Amino acid sequence: MKKPLIASITLSILMISTAAFTTVVTPTNKIADQRNILNLETLIPSTFDDWKIDKSIIPLQVDSKTQAQLDKLYNQTLARTYVNSQGVRVMLSIAYGGDQSDQLALHKPEVCYLAQGFAIKKNIASELSTQYGNLPSRRILAVRGNRNEPITYWVTVGDKAVLSGINQKLQQIRYGLSGNVPDGMLVRVSTIGINEDQSYQLHEAFIQNMLSAIEAKERARLIGVLET
Repeated sequence: MKKPLIASITLSILMISTAAFTTVVTPTNKIADQRNILNLETLIPSTFDDWKIDKSIIPLQVDSKTQAQLDKLYNQTLARTYVNSQGVRVMLSIAYGGDQSDQLALHKPEVCYLAQGFAIKKNIASELSTQYGNLPSRRILAVRGNRNEPITYWVTVGDKAVLSGINQKLQQIRYGLSGNVPDGMLVRVSTIGINEDQSYQLHEAFIQNMLSAIEAKERARLIGVLET
């Protein structure tokens, strides 16, 4: 049996099990209420290492319908473009949701990009090695016309970074069984106009620089507790 089919069957079983479980127990204790108030604007430094916010770039605005949907899913979002001394630009997008129940789970970038007319040419699981541990992540390549956008992203559910999909669902279930509703974060880094392999190397360097510039307690909100 092919791996995609096995994964699909497993995910279906998990979804059915979760639905059955929620008819018996509905978690109500939100982890977000037990944590310090999060402010993405101050969590991520405006300058770090050789990077600073490029104020000449204005983040794209979404239509009112899309914004209304985002407001339901996320408590906070952050969109910035950073530039280094060589004029190289990296786009950073972060979405934080205080309620990561089944109804309000973080949306995967590949789904969002497809909805915007992009084709997903690559979608691979990867592990970003950081000085703080191994960070489960995904690399995707979104293409629309002449625009090729290599993307690196990761997802946290509660206190752990997990691969989107089955692992994300398992983490939600783990919290649900304990009567808790986890919070979650999606962090996306992307580039345009740079060779694909170079882009992913650049993403890794940018992420390393960013994580090093954040204090340990705040960094844990961004990447969870990592395995070494």
